[in-house]
Formats: sequence, structure tokens, C-alpha cells
Amino acid sequence: MTSISQNLHSVEQRIADTAKQCGRSSQEITLLAVSKTKPESDIVAAHTAGQRCFGENYVQEGVSKIIALAHLADIDWHFIGPLQSNKSRLVAEHFAWCHTVDRLKLAQRLSAQRPEHLPPLNILIQVNISDESSKSGIQVEDLDELAAAIRLLPRLTLRGIMAIPAPESDYPKQLAVCQRMAKLYHALAEHYPEVDTLSLGMSDDLDAAITAGSTLVRVGSAIFGARQYPIPSE
Repeated sequence: MTSISQNLHSVEQRIADTAKQCGRSSQEITLLAVSKTKPESDIVAAHTAGQRCFGENYVQEGVSKIIALAHLADIDWHFIGPLQSNKSRLVAEHFAWCHTVDRLKLAQRLSAQRPEHLPPLNILIQVNISDESSKSGIQVEDLDELAAAIRLLPRLTLRGIMAIPAPESDYPKQLAVCQRMAKLYHALAEHYPEVDTLSLGMSDDLDAAITAGSTLVRVGSAIFGARQYPIPSE
């Protein structure tokens, strides 16, 4: 049975190999370890192995872990799940990043609820790049308007965009979707100098995402093993 440390090294090597193949540096790509449903001990093991960025999908579970692991002050906590307005305060008060902003009302709440003693909350706008009715995220044509509005909110910093493309096993099709996201990202970065993050790519489409230009990939089970369900109630 492989350890979390070994799994982490394997994922890091895959990222480095893919980056090299497409002429990129692995230093340009952040690995976000998705620790949803996993115990705090697994996060500690990954942290001991050098991992610093962790992603949580469920608000209450994530906040519980953040509080329990507060002594690991160098962890960068990312909220990457769907966010209901009535849970926004918990994200604003405890996380450093929110990847799933898809409406102005939610951004306004996060800004109003972000404590003054903390740095501004880093925001990614979720884009429904595959136009799936079952997925969260704004439509492509609405991105510019929402980005402009978020930049005016005082307790937020717009850092970029995020997507969860529809599952696709064909690499050329994966790459085409990822390239559409990369084009949106570069257009946004041209307007806003603080935009530096394209959160795109999970285990199944990691290679296509990195080739297209992703700067942050989200990997869970390849690091921590199969998830233990049922999912915590929110």
C-alpha cells in the first residue's frame, strides 16, 4: 500500500513530466490537494511531505479541519465546492480562496463578511465551460461583466477563473475545452494585472489542462486514495 507521501511524489512527477513535454516549468503550476471527506491525519501526512495547498468542497467539514489544524499556519486553504449564500460567512471568515463564485450577490456577501484583520479573499470565477445544465458556473458571455463588478468589491481580490469541464475520455476533446478556458483566462489577465490563476484540471484531464496553460490543478484520490462516502451533510 503506497503512502500519501509516495502518492504526492507521483502526482508531482506527473505534473513535472507533462509541463516539460509542453515547454513549461512545473514551478508555474500549483498542486491543490483535494482533501474532502479525508481525515485531518491525512492532511498532516501530506503537509509533512511538503504539500501546502489544500482544497475542501464542504463548508462545515472544511472549517472544522481549518480550526483543528490551525497550528499548521502555512496551509493555504481553498474552498472549491458549490457555495450557498447562507454559508458564505464561514468561507469568508476561514478560507484564503474561493474558487466557485458565479454570481454577483455571492461575491458581495463574501466581501461584506470578510474580516478586516484578514487579507482580501482570493476569488476565482467559476465558468460553465461545457454549458452543462447540472453544473454551476456562469456562461462565457457573462464573464467580463462579473469580473468588472468583483474588482470593485473592497475585501476581495480577483485572481482568475475555474472550471470543471464535462467528463471526456478523448484527449483532443479534453484539450480543446481546456484551450477555450485558457483563452478566456489570458483575455482576463490582459485587463487585470492581478489575475494570475487558471484553476483547471483534475486527475482525468490533468495532462490536457497543463498543456493548455492551467496554473493550478486539483487532485484528490490520486494523493489520498479513494474517498469514503457518504458525503458529509451540509
